[in-house]
Amino acid sequence: MHLRCHLVGGALAGLLVFGTVAMAAGDVAAAPDPTARQGTFSMTEVYVAIGLATAAALTASFSILAAAYAVGKIGSAALGAAAEHPELLTRSLLFVALAEGLAVLGFAVAMLIVMKIPGS
Repeated sequence: MHLRCHLVGGALAGLLVFGTVAMAAGDVAAAPDPTARQGTFSMTEVYVAIGLATAAALTASFSILAAAYAVGKIGSAALGAAAEHPELLTRSLLFVALAEGLAVLGFAVAMLIVMKIPGS
């Protein structure tokens, strides 16, 4: 159950980041007046914005999916060990929390990538 929640969360986080950044890239592409220099963007900047949006979405998605896989594997092993030796439960939960940190770090890196998008 926990793995499925992470898989859905990873997909939704990727879509959220990609949708947000795609809207920002759309704002970059839709400059108010193409002849005016202020507020316009070259096609290179538009392609960079789209590439960075894709990179941010993939970073968030893959890191959350990797965290889901790690939590699924470590969590089942931790509960199996705790069933045989209850004193191992607190130590094994630490490893589950470390695996969960992968998702947080991946999301933070995705937000750093989003901040590099021109015009956002």
